Amino acid sequence: MENEAKRQHLEFIQDVITRMNANSFQIKEISVLLATACFAIYAADKVSLMLLIPVLPTVILWCLDTYYLQQERKFRGIYEDVAGIKNNNIIKPYEMPIQKYTPDKNIKYGFLNVMRSQTLILFYLPLIILSIFLFVFVSYGCMWS
Repeated sequence: MENEAKRQHLEFIQDVITRMNANSFQIKEISVLLATACFAIYAADKVSLMLLIPVLPTVILWCLDTYYLQQERKFRGIYEDVAGIKNNNIIKPYEMPIQKYTPDKNIKYGFLNVMRSQTLILFYLPLIILSIFLFVFVSYGCMWS
């Protein structure tokens, strides 16, 4: 009976991790869609400000994605403890004590540490750089000729 409860507890935790991952993917989709839409509007109307508009929403979506990845890491910590991989914390059956997984106990749970993770930087930073580069190139490109 104890093994069945543990298996079900792990399933619950895995379901939460899967939802966090799906949310993160949707946020990335919105980021690309927003940037693409602004670039398309620029192509149609030639309003250079449309190239700069994606920067702020991309930074905001980066922060939101960071939050979801941070939560996902915390639930992975719970999963590892319940599964007995780490055994750092004693977790009761069906308990999900996310508050035990804080940056002061493990740096990998910190917001800025998660924000600087390779998977997020390699996705969001190029979008921001591309938007700024295109804006500068279109606005001041004639000076480079």
